Amino acid sequence: MTATATTVRLTASDRCDRCGARARVRATLPSGGELLFCQHHANQFEDGLAKAAANVDAAAEV
Repeated sequence: MTATATTVRLTASDRCDRCGARARVRATLPSGGELLFCQHHANQFEDGLAKAAANVDAAAEV
């Protein structure tokens, strides 16, 4: 997964949109939509996010 260094702040209450685990990655779509993923699902959907030209940020720990 190619993630950028980040100013993204996710808290313990932020959850993966796929499974509900703690979110570690935020993907922002060109349309402005936002998806949160645990690392497992971020890795799983990496190709699709790249095809959608999503900006993918690894979360800074809080």
